[in-house]
Amino acid sequence: MSSSLMTGKSNHSEPGFALLFASTKPLEVEAAISYLDEEGIHSFKINKKDSSYIFGEIELYVEEDQLTRAQMILTENNLL
Repeated sequence: MSSSLMTGKSNHSEPGFALLFASTKPLEVEAAISYLDEEGIHSFKINKKDSSYIFGEIELYVEEDQLTRAQMILTENNLL
């Protein structure tokens, strides 16, 4: 699986948000967003993929206080 898990604060995240998940696969990120949304967890993505060279990742962020719960949801759905 090409996804990765990051916990805690990132230099690139918005205040109050933590990087939950990063992947090179857009459908994987959309599935993660869907699972989180079903559980009432707001998330947003930052696409850092370069379309010309096809490298980089799409990062998924959640509110810091929802990070542990979000990790559990993605783990239960085999995304982490």
